[in-house]
This record gives sequence, C-alpha cells and structure tokens, in this order.
Amino acid sequence: MKKWITIVISASVTVLLSTIAYVYLVVVPDLPTLEAVTDYQPKIPLRIYTADNALIGEFGEEHRDFVPIKQIPAVMKNALLSIEDARFYEHGGISFIGAGRAILADLRGGFHQGASTITMQVARNFFLTNEKSIPRKLKEILLTYRIEDALSKDQILELYMNQIFLGKRSHGFSAAARTYFGKSLDQLSLAEAAMLAGVPQNPVRHNPAVNFEKTKQRQLLVLKSMVRNGFITEAQMEAAAKEDIKVVKGQQFDTQGDYIAEMVRQSIFAQYKEDTYTKGIKVYTTINKAEQDAAYDAVRRNVMTYDQRHGYRGPETFVELPADEDERDDVMDQILRKYPDNDKLLSAVVTQVSTKIIKAELLSGESVEITGEGLRFAAAALADKAKAGFKIRPGAVIRVIQDNKKDNKKHWSITQLPEVEGAFVALNAEDGSFRAMVGGFDFNRKKFNHVTSAWRQPGSSIKPFIYSAALEKGFYPGTLINDVQLSATSEDALRWDPRNDDGKYDGPVSMRTALAQSKNVVSVRILKSIGVDTARNWLPRFGFDKDKHQPNLTMALGTGSVTPLQLVSAYAVFANGGYAVSPWLIRKVVDGKGKVLFENKPPAVAQEEARVIDARNAYITDSMLREVVRSGTGASASVKLGRHDLAGKTGTTSDAVDGWFAGYAGNVVAVAWMGYDDPKSLGGREFGSTLALPIWIDTMRVALAGKPEGQRAVPEGISNADGDWMFNEFLNGASVRTLDITESPPPPAQAPVPAQ
Repeated sequence: MKKWITIVISASVTVLLSTIAYVYLVVVPDLPTLEAVTDYQPKIPLRIYTADNALIGEFGEEHRDFVPIKQIPAVMKNALLSIEDARFYEHGGISFIGAGRAILADLRGGFHQGASTITMQVARNFFLTNEKSIPRKLKEILLTYRIEDALSKDQILELYMNQIFLGKRSHGFSAAARTYFGKSLDQLSLAEAAMLAGVPQNPVRHNPAVNFEKTKQRQLLVLKSMVRNGFITEAQMEAAAKEDIKVVKGQQFDTQGDYIAEMVRQSIFAQYKEDTYTKGIKVYTTINKAEQDAAYDAVRRNVMTYDQRHGYRGPETFVELPADEDERDDVMDQILRKYPDNDKLLSAVVTQVSTKIIKAELLSGESVEITGEGLRFAAAALADKAKAGFKIRPGAVIRVIQDNKKDNKKHWSITQLPEVEGAFVALNAEDGSFRAMVGGFDFNRKKFNHVTSAWRQPGSSIKPFIYSAALEKGFYPGTLINDVQLSATSEDALRWDPRNDDGKYDGPVSMRTALAQSKNVVSVRILKSIGVDTARNWLPRFGFDKDKHQPNLTMALGTGSVTPLQLVSAYAVFANGGYAVSPWLIRKVVDGKGKVLFENKPPAVAQEEARVIDARNAYITDSMLREVVRSGTGASASVKLGRHDLAGKTGTTSDAVDGWFAGYAGNVVAVAWMGYDDPKSLGGREFGSTLALPIWIDTMRVALAGKPEGQRAVPEGISNADGDWMFNEFLNGASVRTLDITESPPPPAQAPVPAQ
C-alpha cells in the first residue's frame, strides 16, 4: 500500500513540476503585454452634431462611447454585477465560489451560471481567441491575475462596460443603450438596465432587437439576481418586470441629416484618413436642429403631396404566396427585405383584398387592415377592370402609412414611394453658414445630393439678377416695359417668340410689377435692351458660373444651369445688402479627448472687400423681391407666415421640368426645389409656387418663429422718383434707360407703383 501511495505522490509531483515548467517555459513567454488594457484606446466612431448638440450621424465599424466608471449609473453597474459577477469587488480575479456554484447548478440541471469573472472576460475579450484548450485557459488565468495586479477594480469594470460586444455592432453599454432604446445610460430605467445586463451571454441571438422574448427571459433572471444581492426590493423587481419596453428600430439620431453627415464625413476623411472612424472625432456643424427637422419634414411631406396629386402607379412588385403558412412567411420576409421601409412609408405584402378592405403584412410580422379613406388613393387599382400590372391582389407589395387620428387608434392608408425628388437648403445670409439642408427625398434610396450637385435650369428665379444688372443701366422699378409678345413689335422675334406662362399680356407694366408677376416677355425685353453680355458678365458677382449660361436672350428665362447651393448663395447677396458669402458647414472638430483640432469662426459681417454689388442696387432689388411675396407669384408666403419682411422669387422652367422658390427674411436665406432626376414635366398645372414654395413656407415658419420683422435702412445715393426708387445719378432723366411699347418707353414720372 505504501508503495502505491509513494508512486501516486511521485507521479503527482512530476505532473505538478511538469505543469509549472510548461507554464513558465511555454505559456508565460507567450503572454501578450498588457498595453491594450493599461493604455486603453477604444475604437470610437466619428460623430457629427448640430450647432445645438443634436446627433446627426455616426461613422465607424463599431458603435461605441467611452463612459468613465464614475459616470456609469449605479443601476447599470448593479444589474451587470448581479448577473455576471456578484463577488467582483471581493475576489482576486478568479472566483472559486462562483466556479463551484456553476458546477453545482449544471449538475442539478438548473440555469447555467458562467464561472468566468469579469476580469477573466476582460482577459479573454482583449487578448485571447474563443479556442477551447488547456493552454488557452492557462493563459486566461495568468492574464487575469496580471490584470488584477495592474489595474484597480473600477478600472477593470470600466474596461468591461465600455468594450463588451452587445449585438447590432454595439460595443459597451452606452452604445447599446442608444442602439436598442434610443437613450443615454443615465436615462435608462431599471427594467432597461436589467435587459441590457442580460445581453452579454448571447449578444448576437438574444438582444432586444433580434429576439425580444429571449432577452425578456434573461432580464427577469437579472432582476431576481438584483433582489438576491440586495440591490433592489421585490416590489421594484415586480414593477420593472411589468414595464413596457420600447425597442427602437434601426440606428437612432436626434435629427435627420444624412446628406449633411456624408458631406462632413468626406471632409474629415480627406484630412484624417482611417483615423476618422476610430479616434472618437466629434464634428460640430452650423446646422440648427429645429430648422433641420422642419426642412426634412417639409421636403418629405410636400414631395408626397405632389405625388398624391398625380395618382397611384400600382404595386411595386408581386409575389406568389404559397399555401403553406411557414413557406408563405418566408416568401413575404424575403420580398419585404428587398423592398425595405422608407421612414414612415412601410412596405407590406397584401394577403387579402376586396373593394372595401385590404389586409397586408409588414416585415415586423404585424398584420394591418386598410379600409374607408385609407383605400381612396388606390381605388382605381381595386376595380375589377384594372390591368394586371396595376391591380392590387394577394401577393402585391404595396406601401402603407399610419395616421394616428384623434381617437388614438391606428389608421392605415395606401401610399407609394414618390418618383420625384425635392431639396432644400438654408444659409445664414450674413456669414454663409448652413442652417439646414436636405439633399433629397431619402438618402438611403439615392445618395446623390441635389443641393450641392444637381445642375438644373433656374427658370424665373434667375430674373432678379437680370433686373439687378438693368438697374446699373438706368432702369428703375417704375420703368414701364411693354408686356406683349416680341413678334408684335420686332421682326427679330420671328426666330424666337417667348410667351408668358399664363398666356396673358398686359401691355405697359412697371418693372416692379413685371417681376412680381414673373412676366417672361418683359424679362426678355430688359435683357435685350441692356445686352446679353452685360447681364452675363454681371452673374459671376453672385457666384454663378458664367459658362453655364447661354449668351443669348433665353438666359432671361433661366435656361442656364445652377445648383440650389449656388442659387441660395446668390440670393444671400440681396438679403445682406450686397456682400458675397461662401457657404460653410463645420464649426468645430475635437478629438476623442476633447482637444480642439479645428475651429471655424464666422467671417466678419459686411466686410467691404466682400462687397459685390452696390448697397443701392441690393436695396432696390430687395424692394422688388418683397413685392413678389406681397402681391405676386409668392404671395401665399406672406399670407401663411403672416409677415411683411419676406422677399423671394418663384421659378418654373419650360414644361414645368423644375420648380423653385428662393427667398429670405432677416438673416435666413433659403432655396427649395422639386423635379425629376430624369428630367420630365412635373405637370401642366404645376409651378414653383405649387411645388417648391410650400416647402419653403413650412421650413421658414420654424426658422422665423419668434423673430421680429426686419426693416432695412435706405442707403445713401437713391431717391424717390414719382413713387419709386432710383439711383441719384439718373434722377434728371437725361440718361434714364427706358423702354416704351416701341422700344422707347414713357418717362419715369408715369411710374404707378409707390416706393417700398
């Protein structure tokens, strides 16, 4: 017996010595250094904010915030420790009690309790693979002790709570809180914190967005653990278990600004390359959140309104629905993923249909019913004689939208994705900073930024610049010009005979009235009188590219090319009294530690070196633009906004291919546009006033809220001449440029319009 005992002891000593030798000779030399945890450099994405700190966008492989341990709410820490490592602050890195409990639980067939401590998980997450082997486990144990020796308990917990993967590309609990609940950590309820604490066990399959029921089960275990460890009471647990948790869909930002975010991303990447996505750079723009929200809603709403005016085009596609329920669900799921939701325009597969009711299923699995008013838009597609490709039938993929009426019930309606595009941009007219920008109906559908990159014909929105050039040649707002077709007074017109949009001709009208009513013929007569070259050379003062405007009389009707950003910058010159502005978007850039990398201070207002037109010219042109909004084609703006300091101009191109409105009040100058990317007519009864002006009004209602009406001081060098403003040097009449019904107009004294 003694012999066997000796043999066993000898063998044990040999194994022990061999293990020790293996550890020190093989495992220890292969251990990584602890720099990854002692000098923690988390990969924090680029984040972009409005001027008032609303998150616009985020770019990076990982969604992550770094939150110091002192700023992590106690409820979040307690929830995590309760389920993951209740003795974290007591053990030295390896919890032998926890390991024993885990083994007993497994033997009893109870809930599996992991034996890994938080420190062990830090060692594994930072340094090791998921390989299951004795050498890897030995490395984990040794690294655990090293980490415990190098860092405090709070530092270890801080690493864990900021690094751990929690599904949906989210790393750390702060990022997960935003991803799943759209909240910051300090806004989480007990129920939400407990749900997040349960995610680390299986973050891919059991997170709130992927499998809410499994995550709910795990949450209840966390709550029970919190009671057992004395962090909460039974009553608190029961209340939290009953809380209705709302999981957000998709990535949540504080405002819709995808086109802005992409502009910033490109700018930052050009300077910082790949560090852009990992170093925690924060960019603060000049955008105003309230105005951006209003602009986004206005573009979406008014594009949809236009689309509704022009009728239903039919389902987006069709699928055959199998009889087997499981197969049918798979087919619907596949097709709806190919036709994703577009904000509030949800894709749905029709399952039942009649002339009085449609039943359809959403990607979420929710079944919706559409009845009554909700069917009206697509009534023609429900008729028995509707063509096959147009008719709504089971298997049709349609769009639906929800309307919460006063009864607080869900009312569904059929809608459709619009084919037309819209855009809006607003600047501070004094310094050129962006206030709001919407580059298209939906960035995920079309990433093309219409504000910066769409070269379109400006139509009548170019006319104020022709009129401005004419002021320098002796014209003034009271000058009378004959509003009759050129063919009635000139043989030259036989080659090209422009018409007024409404087909009406009023004979002699003042220059002011002609701009207010957007008289095409009058604009052509003015351009012909001052000379095409004169007007064309005047345009670059406002930032226009002269080469994009044809050297002929059609220039007066806006047949050249501009971008919305060019046009808004040009109108800023009239708004600010004659100074050129350069649009700028980025106000400040800081690194992950808060160090300012770049700061853009607003340029000084009204610097004479920036003056591009005389203050007198800007004032008189402004007075005519105010007439447009008071009595002309933009009059609905004054009515709906209830202000008298608005100025602007509508624009409609030939065959209504483009619709514009450019205007301003106070220091806000803005342009709205609507049109098809593949240019075609928007409709015979559509104009800038019906297409773009409503977008402008809806956004400016917010931009101007609470701001007093502005009054512009009369500059030196102009005087009132029989009811309207004129440059002093032209007062004597000897050099006044006039244009009568036969190309020699009546004198200024006959001007019928009062001074503004």
